[in-house]
Amino acid sequence: MTFWAYIVRCADDSYYTGHTDDLERRIGQHNLGEVAGYTQKRRPVTLMWSQEFPSRQEALAAEFQVKDWSRKKKEALFRADWAALSEAARKQPPAPRYDASTSSASTRDERGETQTPPPIIILVRPQLGENIGKAARAMLNFGLVEMRLVSPRDGWPNPTAGPAASGADIVLQNAQVYDTVADAVADCEHVYATTVRKRGVTKPVVTPEVAGTAIHTGPGRSAILFGPERSGLETDDVAVARTIITVPINPEFGSLNLAQAVILVAYEWSKGVALAQPPEVDMPVPSSQEELDGMIAQLDGMLVGAGYFFPEDRGPALRRTLRTLLTKPAWSGMEIRTLRGVLSALAGKRPRPAPIRHPNESQDPE
Repeated sequence: MTFWAYIVRCADDSYYTGHTDDLERRIGQHNLGEVAGYTQKRRPVTLMWSQEFPSRQEALAAEFQVKDWSRKKKEALFRADWAALSEAARKQPPAPRYDASTSSASTRDERGETQTPPPIIILVRPQLGENIGKAARAMLNFGLVEMRLVSPRDGWPNPTAGPAASGADIVLQNAQVYDTVADAVADCEHVYATTVRKRGVTKPVVTPEVAGTAIHTGPGRSAILFGPERSGLETDDVAVARTIITVPINPEFGSLNLAQAVILVAYEWSKGVALAQPPEVDMPVPSSQEELDGMIAQLDGMLVGAGYFFPEDRGPALRRTLRTLLTKPAWSGMEIRTLRGVLSALAGKRPRPAPIRHPNESQDPE
């Protein structure tokens, strides 16, 4: 599968950077206003640059890499002016390949407007490396790349995390380790704690959806705390947070594993950003009414011959039921012809003509 990183120019002459698995469709969505967020009120947009990548992770990394480039540097990229691009790069300190993607600091778009950074996912005293890897996989699926670990039980790095991450290496490579929750959230303006249990702490309680919206609309960086697999966050951990996130769940079985909790919260946050959508599939053109009536008449004739409409006074009601049944699907012409072929086969095979042989062709081998 192919993925693209891309830059479009908006109607107000600002630039928007994104990634997708269907470039043509994504540009169309931007122009139709179907992508919520920055471009929705800045249409139409024009594609200025795109590059193919074999994986979503590489496309996402490229998106974050070029997103914070200066306007001059982006326009050099559009022109494929490598000399100007190199000159622009020399005028600023070189950045690691994934530098932009692993920083949650606020950025400014070309109009000088501050964009709220993605939330930081903080795993507090995680126990198994596999669960850290699965949480990283959940994060990257929804565009989150900054993970912090507080006192992981088995230390860090953990060799069992990589296979479980299924390619979300960028998250694991840049994960930072802290001794305490207070240290991990020290640079964050908004701290959320995820828990399903009452901890004796009086704080606002919101759903992941409400929290995701608040993170997008509020200035400053946000952190979301997730507790150990066995027991969840302790009361002292929750006390550090300003808001509690609770997932509406079956009260008789409130048991989410770590990756499930991360993916639920990450998904609700991702609704406010432009992520790749499954490609739409064109449906076949429905059959004409004449074709449909022909199939129903053919079936009716077969059923009459089989004595299905017996007694006769049930015939009208049965025919109405069959017509209702057969007109519910949006049959295509090909589907109608196929089904009529099936009906013809069920009605009885017609003998096939014998093959025509050449007069000089021998009937039996000598």
